[in-house]
Amino acid sequence: MKKTISAAVALSIFAAPAIAANLENPLYMPKQGTGYSKTSAGIMYKIADDSDAHVKKNHDGVTEFPIWRVHEELGYGILDNLEAYAKFGYTHDGDIDRKGMHLGRAGLKYRAINTDDGWVWDLYADAQLGGISEMSGSYAANGFTYDNYSNGRWGFHVGTQVGKTWSKFSTAAFAEVLRTFGNDNNSIELIAIDTESPLGILGRTQLTALGFPDEISVDLKSTTEVNAGLKAFYQLDDRWSFGGGFTFKHHADNGVEGLASELKTLPSPYAEKQAMLVNGLLDKVADMNDGFNEYIISLSAAYQMTDAMQVAVYGEYTFDTAHEQSQNGTDVKAEMGVRLNVQF
Repeated sequence: MKKTISAAVALSIFAAPAIAANLENPLYMPKQGTGYSKTSAGIMYKIADDSDAHVKKNHDGVTEFPIWRVHEELGYGILDNLEAYAKFGYTHDGDIDRKGMHLGRAGLKYRAINTDDGWVWDLYADAQLGGISEMSGSYAANGFTYDNYSNGRWGFHVGTQVGKTWSKFSTAAFAEVLRTFGNDNNSIELIAIDTESPLGILGRTQLTALGFPDEISVDLKSTTEVNAGLKAFYQLDDRWSFGGGFTFKHHADNGVEGLASELKTLPSPYAEKQAMLVNGLLDKVADMNDGFNEYIISLSAAYQMTDAMQVAVYGEYTFDTAHEQSQNGTDVKAEMGVRLNVQF
């Protein structure tokens, strides 16, 4: 008897292998009940600009040791069109002894539109976790110096992303706003104050005599920041894929609204001198002039090792517009790293 093969069986035998969902695709979203992890580790090379702030922080402005950066992103599909996610980042710059969490977000993304011809529209909102760790630094005669990357403020992002897929090629555009709320979640070592008066520079001994503690806390202003960008992705085959993007980030100026720490009560005339110093200090830091814009170009290449595991290499180059009083300005800021993506 002659055996026959059904059309369905034949198609299943000769069909191309299915491509696993690709976590490098900017339009990726986990299905209900599934999750993912994206773990990145990179090294940044940075040459600081010749601004006054960098001369004070690092005499030659050149990073002598690599800056280590680690990122973790986790996501879980509550529904096919609703995702819970969290993102964290940590930076360690041993050359200028500045380290700490530079990124912290946790929230929800909702896919409002997902058409048959490849269009998607996402809406998302998350808590900004800058308040997990306090902002820390020191204040000396030459101004304020950051010791970590936290702003000490809680806040929230709201954003949207629109994307389109054509077979193996996908694009996306996003825009988001970050609002932070001022508070006194900070710790500032008070080393010296330049009074810019006949009193000159007052060091730790004089400041103690005038009722100033070794460390103070200040009430920071609220801020509004904006991020936007474009992303592109190409799935070459069932294993290899490539991505690129351009991101604009506007970082707002920090500022101080008042002194949160209580000072030692002093008799006249020391009380008048103390008040003069407080007012002078607050005037100097009411606007810290540390805001700046960043323009980031990114590229990546990924290899799908298994349906559940993927490894990618990435690179980023950042241009910025930080001005002379900012400690964030650079002539070169380039990062390269490896990312491990896992679906579960």
